[in-house]
Amino acid sequence: MKVLLTHTPQSRAQYYGERSLKGLQAAAQIKLHEGNDALDAAGLIEAARDVDIIVADRLTAGPREIFSKLPRLRAFVRCAVDIRNIDVAAASAAGVLVTRAGPGFIQSVAELALGFMIDLSRGVSRATADYHAGRKPEVVMGRQLAGSRLGIIGYGSIGHYLANVAKVLGMEIMVADPFATVSDAAIRHVPLDELLANSEYVVCLAVANEQTENLIGQAALARMQPHAVFINLSRGNLVDEAALSAALRENRIAGAAMDVGRALDQMPSPELARLPNVIATPHIGGLTPPAIESQSLETVRQVEAIIAGEVPVGAVNAEHWKRRVSKPYK
Repeated sequence: MKVLLTHTPQSRAQYYGERSLKGLQAAAQIKLHEGNDALDAAGLIEAARDVDIIVADRLTAGPREIFSKLPRLRAFVRCAVDIRNIDVAAASAAGVLVTRAGPGFIQSVAELALGFMIDLSRGVSRATADYHAGRKPEVVMGRQLAGSRLGIIGYGSIGHYLANVAKVLGMEIMVADPFATVSDAAIRHVPLDELLANSEYVVCLAVANEQTENLIGQAALARMQPHAVFINLSRGNLVDEAALSAALRENRIAGAAMDVGRALDQMPSPELARLPNVIATPHIGGLTPPAIESQSLETVRQVEAIIAGEVPVGAVNAEHWKRRVSKPYK
C-alpha cells in the first residue's frame, strides 16, 4: 500500500520526526512531498494519484474535489486535531475514511499558558527587549499568580490540566463551559459573563466552531477588568481582532498574549502582535518533541490499522468508509 506524506521537508523535521517517519516506512511504501510550500488542491491531486492513503499536515486541505478525482484513495489521515479544512461530507460521499490525531499537546500548551501569565504579570519580554535595545527598562510593579483569579474558557483536556497546575500555584479558578461537568469543589463553574468580569487572567481554550466564532468580541472584552489580561491558545477565529485591538490600544484591558490568530497557519496577526501590550508566539504551543511525536506516532498506528482493514482510533466517519481494505495487506 502506498502513502503520501504531505509535510514539507521543514515541516517533516519539526512536526513529524524521524521515529514516526521510520514507523510509517515500515508499514507502507511512502511518497514524500519535497516542495517547500503546502500542496494546494491541484498539487495534492497530482501527488496522490497513485496512493491509497494521504497523511496530511494541518496546512494541507482536503477539499471536495480531491475525493472524486482520486478513486484509489482509501483514507485521509490528519496529523493534527483540527479537521475544519477537510470536507468530511465529500469524503464520506466518496467512501473515504477521515481520521484525526488526539491532543498530545496538553502539557505543552498548558505550560505555555503559564509562561504567558508570568510574562504578562512581570514584564519579562518587555524588559528583555529594552535591554537588548540598549534602553533602561521601566521598573513596574508586578502581579503574582498566587492569590489571583484565573478564568478558563473551555474545560477540555488542556483546561483540566491547566486548572490543576494553577491550583498548586495558589490561584482561584473559574471555568466557563456549557458542555462540561466540574466535579472539583475548588473550581467554580460559572457563566462566561461572570468569568470575564471577575478574572485577572482569562485563558481561551474553547473549541473552534461556528458557535464560537468571535466569541471574544466587543461585548465580552467590555466585561473584563482594566487590569485583566486575555490569553488565546485555541484558534484565532474565536476572537474579534478589531475589538481586541481597540481594547488594547485604549487600555481597556491590561494586555494580551496569543499563540494563534487569523494569519496563515493559524498564527497571530502581525497587526495585533506588534502592539506594545501584546506577547505573541508563532503557533508553537504544541511544538515540543513529546507533543509532536504523540500525534505523528498516532498517524502511524492509524495507517497500520487501515492497512489491516480495521477502523482506527481517531476515525471521524467510519460508518461511511466504503473504500475499506477487504483483507489485510501482506
